This record gives sequence, structure tokens and C-alpha cells, in this order.
Amino acid sequence: MTPSIRIEPQGAHEYVVRLQDGELVCVSWFHLTPDVLVELHVDEEAEGLCVRRTAEFLLRHQDVANFPDIVELEDVIATYDDFTEFLSAQPHP
Repeated sequence: MTPSIRIEPQGAHEYVVRLQDGELVCVSWFHLTPDVLVELHVDEEAEGLCVRRTAEFLLRHQDVANFPDIVELEDVIATYDDFTEFLSAQPHP
């Protein structure tokens, strides 16, 4: 079963992401900076999609039980060489 992802904007480029896999629920804060948004070519309207795609990407590498409490996009970029390619391959609204 694929985990469900629920995203709640918190303002100022911050999002709470709730991941649920069966009865297991994980809450993670996503922090985006203006600099990383420019680097990824993500405009303000597409921030939520960027957060969703980042969560989907990370779920390919770890399960809900091991999902980080805080996700900084700079760290994802630095850790995974294929992240920017994965994100840029996705259609933007």
C-alpha cells in the first residue's frame, strides 16, 4: 500500500506533511528557502507540488517510520544526486 500524503501550508515557505501508512502516522516539517526555490525553478504557486514530490521522492528511499521530522530541501539536494532531475521531470502547474 502506498502511504498517503497530506500537506498543510504554514506560511513563510513552511509546510507540515502528514504521512500515513496503515495505522502508522508521521508528521514532518518541510522548510523551503527562496534561494532553493530559485535553484529548483519552483515558483510560489508550485511550492505545494514541490513539497509533495519531495515527500514522494524521499518515500522511495525510506519508509514512513524512518521519515525525518524536519526536511530541508538543501539537504535533500546535497544528499541525493538524482533529486533535482526527479523534480524537474515532473510537470509543473
